[in-house]
Amino acid sequence: MGVLDGWKLCPRCGAELEHAEGRATCPRCGSVYYANSAPAVEGLLVRDGKVMLSKRAIEPRRGYWDLPGGFLEEGEEPLDGLAREFREETGLAVRALEWLGTHLDPYEHYFVLGMTWLVEADGEPRAADDAEELAWFGPDELPQEMAFAHQDRLLRGWAARQQQA
Repeated sequence: MGVLDGWKLCPRCGAELEHAEGRATCPRCGSVYYANSAPAVEGLLVRDGKVMLSKRAIEPRRGYWDLPGGFLEEGEEPLDGLAREFREETGLAVRALEWLGTHLDPYEHYFVLGMTWLVEADGEPRAADDAEELAWFGPDELPQEMAFAHQDRLLRGWAARQQQA
C-alpha cells in the first residue's frame, strides 16, 4: 500500500483526483501529490563503549528499543531536525560527528527515508516526549529486536566494529 492509495478527492479543492504511477493530479486546480518517502533522522550516541537506546512510548512498535530521532518537519534541515529530536526525547544537545548513511524502511502505509549520524553530547539524558525509557547497551547486550529493521543491521555492524577494536 502506498501513501496515495485511497486518495479520491483533492484536499485543496475537492475535485476527483486522477492517478498515475507515483502521483495523483487534480484536473481542476492543478495540484500534484507525489508518493514520496517521509524523511527522518536518528543518531547513535556512544559513551564508554555503550550505545544509548530509547524505549518507544508510542505506536508503532510501542515498547521496542529505538534510536533517538524522528521525522523532519517541513523545510527543516536534517541536522537541525536531529538536534531537535534528541533534545525532545533525551534533553541532550547533540553534535553530529560522523555520517553513517541512509536507509529505507516501510512504516505503516508509506516508506521512511532515514538518515543516521554518530553523535556526541554532554550531560545526563532523561526520557521525554515519545521515549518511555533510556538505557545504555554494550555490543554484547543489544536487544534481540529493535523497533525498525534497519536498526538491527546498523547496531550489529556497530557491535562488530567495537569487538574488533
